[in-house]
Amino acid sequence: MYGAVIHAPGDVRYEERDDPTIVEPTDAVVRTVAACVCGSDLWRYRGVAPVVKPTPIGHEYCGIVESIGTAVTSVKVGDFVVGGFLHSDGTCAACRKGAHANCLHGGGYAGCQAEKIRVPNADGTLVATPEMPADDLIPSILTLSDVMCTGWHAAVSAGVGPDTTVAVVGDGAVGLCAVLAAVQLGAPVVIAMSRHEARQKLAATFGATHIVAERDEAGIAAVQALTDGIGADCVLECVGTEEARWQALGCVRVGGTVGLVGLPHGDFPTDQLFWRNVGIKGGPAHVRAYLPELLELVLSRTINPGLVFDLELPLSEIGEAYAAMDERRAIKTLVRP
Repeated sequence: MYGAVIHAPGDVRYEERDDPTIVEPTDAVVRTVAACVCGSDLWRYRGVAPVVKPTPIGHEYCGIVESIGTAVTSVKVGDFVVGGFLHSDGTCAACRKGAHANCLHGGGYAGCQAEKIRVPNADGTLVATPEMPADDLIPSILTLSDVMCTGWHAAVSAGVGPDTTVAVVGDGAVGLCAVLAAVQLGAPVVIAMSRHEARQKLAATFGATHIVAERDEAGIAAVQALTDGIGADCVLECVGTEEARWQALGCVRVGGTVGLVGLPHGDFPTDQLFWRNVGIKGGPAHVRAYLPELLELVLSRTINPGLVFDLELPLSEIGEAYAAMDERRAIKTLVRP
């Protein structure tokens, strides 16, 4: 088979790789229908995170089950499935608490930007659709592998609800999905912070009530002006840089909560949290916990998070898929084998 391999910063190649096989009786092999490039993949592409050797890359996928191990019971060959960016067994003490991203027996994949992938812990990871979905639903189903569930995790972690004001820091796919999540969870005021027209329009499509284009102190002042002068109840930080976390801290009110889902780089001032009574919660999304509810919302066409994909390419053009996102020519790139 063929898949994406990152060799060095700025160097992602479409290469022949070994076909995945069933290794453990709890495994499944999934033939990929769609995969995509994640903003967190760009940390390695940009050289922020090291690339020490050529490595298969990618962690978002949906597809059709091609084979299963002898212990797999929840999915069958031929099912259309989606799974989270981390696999989980669904039975350990952490999973029983809903903390699937921290599964005691979980982990990542050997590169999901590929024609086929091996999914460990298939029973605890994969969710099947009732039937083969319409092709126009596949982008939205694919978002449930990461960005939609991550945006949802930011909102849930920050306590978003019908009586809350929300500000979203970050206008990438996760930030835009966080806007959609906040709206779906009933927030009457949802402020999207974005300087890019196409992303501003999509945030509005997803239900943002206000757009703030300013950053730093001007951006903080603009959010405060929309929230009785004190800041938002809930701020969803969906970037991961130190600057974004400072922006989030400036936009949250005293006693408010920051939902932190951006892959972290740099520091965060705990003294500022303490003196302002600001709470912080988040981390990698518990995708498997959210999948049933969000998949139902997608299949019923209640939400359409697949709109974050504004570029689709064949998997063979994976290098361009990365370059387009790196150069901000695309919000998020979908690739099909």
